[in-house]
Amino acid sequence: MKQEIEKTLRVLRKGGVILYPTDTIWGIGCDAENQKAVDRIYKIKKRVEGKSLLVLVDSFERITRYVKRIDPVIIDLVLGYNKPLTVIYPGAINVAKGVSATDKTIGIRVVRDEFCKTLINEFGHAIVSTSANISGEPSPIVFQQISDEIKNEVDYAVNINRSVIASMRPSRIIRVLPKGGFEIVRE
Repeated sequence: MKQEIEKTLRVLRKGGVILYPTDTIWGIGCDAENQKAVDRIYKIKKRVEGKSLLVLVDSFERITRYVKRIDPVIIDLVLGYNKPLTVIYPGAINVAKGVSATDKTIGIRVVRDEFCKTLINEFGHAIVSTSANISGEPSPIVFQQISDEIKNEVDYAVNINRSVIASMRPSRIIRVLPKGGFEIVRE
């Protein structure tokens, strides 16, 4: 795993786009702060502009780099939830255009997967994570289901867990409400 992390870090630090296993499904990723890399992800996925991208972080503390304010209720929720949970926060900051939505909200998930957590920790920035498919097509649950079109467009495809079928489904999503609390967007 260490060699794969080092190879992936070299690509991310050069502004490249990666194909990688996440704590849910295979994803396409890049530095969430690099505009050129984010633009490439939109092109690779043929994604409609204006549809935001999720980011992964290695710890709750790293979230504070990407949102203006965090409701204390959400802190307890995120730290206590034992399955993949994406939280849509208001007040996105320090990310490339297209990562946050037009209303300045941003979807962030704290990963528990060892590879992702180590990669993000060593990289020092959030990493974009969007399903490894052309927009509108089914999300791949195993590396072999990822289209050659996607594989040929990224700068590096991580060489771990390629034969592992994702046992996780996409994460639960909640949205932080402006007046406090949250609503469930996806179970």
